[in-house]
Amino acid sequence: MHRHVAALLAGLPLVAGLAGLAHAQETAEASVVDNKGASIGTIQLRGSQAGVVIRVSLKAGALQPGWHGAHMHAVGDCSDTDKFMASKAHVNHDNRKHGLLNAEGPDNGDLPNLYAAADGSVNAELFTPFVKLSGANGLKDADGSAFVIHASEDDHAAQPIGNAGARVACAAIK
Repeated sequence: MHRHVAALLAGLPLVAGLAGLAHAQETAEASVVDNKGASIGTIQLRGSQAGVVIRVSLKAGALQPGWHGAHMHAVGDCSDTDKFMASKAHVNHDNRKHGLLNAEGPDNGDLPNLYAAADGSVNAELFTPFVKLSGANGLKDADGSAFVIHASEDDHAAQPIGNAGARVACAAIK
């Protein structure tokens, strides 16, 4: 009897460790820069097998008040601050059409819109089940990815970016 209890107790740390793996979360953080290269805030990402939560914190004056499209782009490069084209197109490993409301979509980079308050600040939390932080096709792959904010609202249907307009802010995720 004592041997069985000892064996059971010896195995508890292993079971507890495995249970912790089921709830393990990865994290990442990146600075958000505007078209002048100035830091306007941060994003914090928490990921699991279910997807990624993105917390966006932008200071007053960061954006024009109102709705703004936001997407995950394929390359973690925000060095060309005038247009942020180095971040390439949306993450789209599944080769789907753009748009959360598109019957042939959404692509992996599609996200809900962000709302900038009257002072231009943003405090939001978004969730996407379409990407992971690491692993196959993860945001933190060899060339990273970018969180890009657009000048206008995304209509979640029109191709290729939902009429969201120019890229006005970017955060490189490595």
